[in-house]
Amino acid sequence: MKMPNDFDDNSNMTFTVVMSIVAVSAFVAVILLTVLLLNQKSTASDGRSQQNSTVQAAANQSSPVIIYPETDELLSGSELHPDDLDFWDMFPEPTASPTPEPTKEPEKEEPDPSTDGKHTLVQYADGEEEWVLISPYLPKHEYDFTKLVCQSDLMKYYENGKQTSYVGVDISKYQDYVDFVKVKKAGIDFVMIRVGARGYSSGQLILDEYFSDNIKRAMDAGLDVGVYFYSQAITKEEAIEEANLVIENLGEYQLAYPVAYDMELVENDTARTDNLTKGEKTEIAKAFLDTIAATGRKTMVYGNKEWLVKEIDMSKLTAYDVWLSQAADIPDYPYKFSMWQYDFEGSVDGIVGYVNMNISFVNFAEK
Repeated sequence: MKMPNDFDDNSNMTFTVVMSIVAVSAFVAVILLTVLLLNQKSTASDGRSQQNSTVQAAANQSSPVIIYPETDELLSGSELHPDDLDFWDMFPEPTASPTPEPTKEPEKEEPDPSTDGKHTLVQYADGEEEWVLISPYLPKHEYDFTKLVCQSDLMKYYENGKQTSYVGVDISKYQDYVDFVKVKKAGIDFVMIRVGARGYSSGQLILDEYFSDNIKRAMDAGLDVGVYFYSQAITKEEAIEEANLVIENLGEYQLAYPVAYDMELVENDTARTDNLTKGEKTEIAKAFLDTIAATGRKTMVYGNKEWLVKEIDMSKLTAYDVWLSQAADIPDYPYKFSMWQYDFEGSVDGIVGYVNMNISFVNFAEK
C-alpha cells in the first residue's frame, strides 16, 4: 500500500529521467545530422574532382605531349649546323604590295573637222589638204548659195527674186585685143584690168602694155572698171613703189571698182617672195593698200583660199574688201568677201580664148 509522500518522490525521479533521455536523443540527432551534411559535401567535392579529372583527361588526349630534345643532343653526334635551326626561312619574304595603276579615262573621240562646223578645208598647190580652224575674230560672209543661178554661163545671185549681183571679167595683155563693146552686150557689167606687175625673179617693175588702151576702151563701152597689180615686193618700200606706179598710170581716171592687190604663189618655179613670212607678206600688202587708200580710191585684196587663210593675216586687213579666187560651183571660204573669181576658163563674146569669170556681190559703183 503506497503512502502520499511516496507518490511525490516517484514523480520527481521520473521527470529527471525523461529529460535526460530527451537530451541524449537531441545530442545523437545533432551528431547524425552533422555526419549527414559532411557526407553530402564530400560527395559533391568528389563529383567536381571527377569532372575536372575527366576534362583534364580529355585535354590530355587531344594535346599530345611533345618532348623536345636538349640542344646539346641536337648538336652532338649529327651534321646539323646552328644555321639549320634558323626557322625564319620557313616564312616567305614580305613583298611590297603592288602600286595600283591609275585608272585610264576613256579616250575622248576627236570631233570630225569635216562636220563640226569649226574648220575649213584648205587645198594646197601640191595637192595636200588641211582642215584649218575657223577664226572667231574674222567677220563671216552671210551669202545663201542656194540663191546662186548660172545663166548662159554667167553666175548670178538673187535675193527675194531680184538679181543683186554683177558679172565681170579680169583681163591683161594675155587676152590680147578685147572688143569691149561685144563684152558689154554679152551681159558683162564690169572688168578688172591689170595695170602691171613686178618680175617674180628679176624684181623689175613692168607696166602692162595693153593697160592704157584697155582702160580707155572699156570705159568708152560703158563698163564699170577696176584694176589690179601683180606684186612681188619683198619690202614695204617696194610695195609703196608698186602702189605709186598704179596711181601714176591711173591719172585722172575715176574707177567704179577697187584697186586690187594681187600677190600669189608662183607655181613650178622659185620666186623672190618665197622666203617671206606670213607677217612680212601682211605688212607688204598693207603698205600697198594704205598708199592707194590715201588717194581716196577703193582697195581690195586678191587671193585664193590658201593665200587668204595661210599666207597672210587677214585679221590685220579687215579694212579692205576681199576678191576670192576659187574655181568651184560654190565657194567654201568662210569669211566675208565681196567678189568671187569662179571660173578660169570662161568664154565671152569679144574676147579671144579663155578668160577669168567673176561675180561681185557688191555694187562698187554705188559704194
